[in-house]
This record gives sequence, C-alpha cells and structure tokens, in this order.
Amino acid sequence: LRIMAGKVKWVTDIEKSVLINNFEKRGWIQVAENEDWNFYWMSVQTIRNVFSVETGYRLSDDQIVNHFPNHYELTRKDLMVKNIKRYRKELEKEGSPLAEKDENGKYIYLDFVPVTFMLPADYNLFVEEFRKNPSSTWIMKPCGKAQGKGIFLINKLSQIKKWSRDSKTSSFVSQSSKEAYVISLYINNPLLIGGKKFDLRLYVLVSTYRPLRCYMYKLGFCRFCTVKYTPSTSELDNMFVHLTNVAIQKHGDDYNHIHGGKWTVSNLRLYLESTRGKEVTNKLFDEIHWIIVQSLKAVAPVMNNDKHCFECYGYDIIIDDKLKPWLIEVNASPSLTSSTANDRILKYNLINDTLNIAVPNGEIPDCKWNKSPPKEVLGNYEVLYDEEMAQNDGSDRDLRNRSGQSTGVKGIRARDSGKPALTTWK
Repeated sequence: LRIMAGKVKWVTDIEKSVLINNFEKRGWIQVAENEDWNFYWMSVQTIRNVFSVETGYRLSDDQIVNHFPNHYELTRKDLMVKNIKRYRKELEKEGSPLAEKDENGKYIYLDFVPVTFMLPADYNLFVEEFRKNPSSTWIMKPCGKAQGKGIFLINKLSQIKKWSRDSKTSSFVSQSSKEAYVISLYINNPLLIGGKKFDLRLYVLVSTYRPLRCYMYKLGFCRFCTVKYTPSTSELDNMFVHLTNVAIQKHGDDYNHIHGGKWTVSNLRLYLESTRGKEVTNKLFDEIHWIIVQSLKAVAPVMNNDKHCFECYGYDIIIDDKLKPWLIEVNASPSLTSSTANDRILKYNLINDTLNIAVPNGEIPDCKWNKSPPKEVLGNYEVLYDEEMAQNDGSDRDLRNRSGQSTGVKGIRARDSGKPALTTWK
C-alpha cells in the first residue's frame, strides 16, 4: 500500500515512526521514493483540500482518509455545543422521552454539557445568565485552538469587556474583529484524587455516521494537574491548578516526566470501586458511554458521511464530586506524541488497532465494504454503538437504558425484571 507523497503532515518523529512501523508490519511500504501511497494520514487542514471542489481531487475506491470532511461540526467547541443544543430541541419537538426535563427545566438525560455561550454573538444572553449567579466562575476558550492555548477563567463581567458593547458608539464591535470564543460555566466541584483535578482522555473510533457505528478504546487515561486544586478566586490565573492539558502541565515545577501525571482508566476504575463501590463506578462509566453516543448522534445528520473516511476522536470528560460526567470537548487530532514509556505503548497499540479496523487483515482498502470488521480484529476496541444492529433489534431502548440500573458497558439491568438487557451501545 502506498501513501501520497507530500500530502502527509507528521506532527512528530515518534508519530512518523509508529505509523511507518505499522505500515511495514503489514507489508504496505514500498521503498521506491517516487511511489505514491494510497493510505492518507491527514492533518485536519489537509483533509479540507482533499474534499474541496477547487482542488479537483477524486479518491478512488482503494483510498481512505482518517478524517471526515466536516469533522469540525463535532470538534470545534462552538459547533459541538450548537449541534447538541439543536439535537435536544429536535428530540423535544418529536416528543421523545429522552428530552424530558425536571421541574427546574433541566434535561434529565441530556444534561451533559456545561452551560455555554458563544462570544461575542451571545454576549447579552451570557450577561443575563451571569447575573443570576454573580459569584460563579466561567471559563473562556478560543473556538479553534487546542492544547490549552488562549484559555482563561473569569468571575467578573469587566474581565471580558473586549466582547461587550463598544462604549463609545454603543453598538457591537464588528464580530469579525474579535476571535470567536466559547464561555462555559466552570465546573468548580471536580472530583479530586490526592487533592488534584484531573480529566479523562478517551478514544472513540467512528467508521461510519449513517448508520452510526462507533468503537470505544479500552485503554484511555486520566491527566492530572501538578498543583492541588482550590476554588479560591486568588488562583484563577494559575493554569497548573485548573487545566489538565499536558502541553501546559509539562512546564510546571512539579511535573513528573516518568509517569507524566497520568493514570490509566483501569486504575481509575479500581480506585473508584474501592472508594465509592462497584455499582456506582459502573453507573459512571455507563453514563460516559451514553454521553459519547449522544454527542455522535447529535452531529450524525450534518456530518458528511463520505465512504472513504473514518476518524479516531479524543474525548475529554470531567467528573464532578457527585460522580456526574461532563463532556468538555472532542479532539479531531488527539495527540499521538508519547510523553512517557507507557504513553508510547498505548499510542502504538491505538494506531495499530485503529488501522486493523479501518483496513482489516492489512488488505488493500475498499471503501465499498460494509465497515463491520470481525470481532477478532478489534484489539482493545469494543463496539460502543451499532445503529444498524439497534434498529434490527426492533426498538430503541435508549430511555430504558437511562432509567435502568447500570451494570456497565456490557449490559443494563432492567429495573423490574432484574434480568440483564443488551444496551444500545451494542
């Protein structure tokens, strides 16, 4: 198999070597330098060129790429929130029980994204919400950046004057002159371990959006802050307290280069099972899987489901001290750079297992096949949701799964019968 010369952007030498090793193992690489490769490992920028009308590229049946053309509908912070809000409203209109609200007007099953506004567009709406609880803390993030760049916390309206009305003209400053930001209610009661805040980085592979088929990677990890957490307003500017991004934490004095401030998901499970109990832990992870599936369902109608595409997303989840998970953002290009020895092993296996599903048996890709690989090639992936299978099963059991007693990703225990029932993830 061959890769198109000049169209691959390697982020690091480690990523390059991991991919090359995987290709060589499958016998895909031909040494001749003038050969074009037919497997594209694209950056989020180059993928737009491939599907742009202007470029005139046409992919053949044996060519596949690792992003969907408009992946940003899920991976841009503002568009993700917009699509989830739209999805909830559509379910409400349909009278779906999934969109049920409590007496305070909060979604019972679909409340998994912090209250969020786009700035400067939603400035007035934000001010209205802020004044309901003026002591709250909010987090500002640029829509199109990653690795913690440009993020800051605020607890006063005066701190975001730049996005307010222009005091001289009493009119809105041209939106094009300001970078678009999202502002979200800061989760100031995160679950702490050893006094430190952490989030989860989970990997989810989507092979097709219509019908939706996605896989959960079992080897995710937690990323810890290097400084103990405090909600004190005097520490709002200390990003080592609040942001878990390795790109930020690695510059801290207390950063440990051996373990990189990371825990495996299995270690987190063990910790929670021993401190909170197995049933509560299973329920938490079932809710995390629920959040991921619902976020993918939210963008499925607008996603350009090109048959040449697959995508491995990096989901960032924060758990609060009531063990409620929150979706923070989804990354189109989760870092494949390894900061520790364990990291390298995990990411090597991640790439290996992803390629095994995208191109089973190391054969020449065929975008016409049904994208349902045999169980034995899944490696550390497991089927999270298969829409086709759920529909063939005769009914959508999403709500029953929400209200039933959880037994984890493998199954949901029905409240009345006490018998395990298959989840819609499968």
